[in-house]
Amino acid sequence: MSEFAPRYPVTPGDQSTAPFGPTPSQTVGPYWKIGLDWGADGENVVPADTPGRITVRITVIDGDRTPIADAMLETWQADADGRFGTDGFRGFARSAADESGTATVHTIKPGAHESDTDADEAPHLNIGIFARGMLDRLYTRLYFPEDLAAHATDPVLTALPEAQRRKLIAEKSDDGYTWTVYVQDLDPNGVETPFFAI
Repeated sequence: MSEFAPRYPVTPGDQSTAPFGPTPSQTVGPYWKIGLDWGADGENVVPADTPGRITVRITVIDGDRTPIADAMLETWQADADGRFGTDGFRGFARSAADESGTATVHTIKPGAHESDTDADEAPHLNIGIFARGMLDRLYTRLYFPEDLAAHATDPVLTALPEAQRRKLIAEKSDDGYTWTVYVQDLDPNGVETPFFAI
């Protein structure tokens, strides 16, 4: 171990008594398959009989344009009224990608969410991506194609150049939406999806 690596003292008690500090980084995959897999129910934000239920399919592609078949995605979102943490709405899903690199989430479309600025955030899903070889999960967002007016004032989208904004907008499908995430592209003007520091 490097002499410069952070050291974390053993502290009696629980998380409320532990000192603050950065969490040590480690490779996130493929451990998730053992420790984080929720099985089939993980992909269901809402039950099958929920009015307005949609299916969102997210395909993850690596820098060689190969599907990442062992990726795992987490999504979290506001409810249909744009609120987080409401009773009876989990708002969270965890779904494994199949051999095509596609993870599926069954949910409802979120509403616009109040932000810290004057403009509301357009309806979106927050996405976290785990996969083999990643030292940290990737964070991004999926926006819906029919919300163009809201996109024009969304504080996150408007902070990006126009060419980058388009990469965060899903496509409509028969039963919901599809979207492709490209985790890498050597061309700075290429297809790589915008990711965010959280």
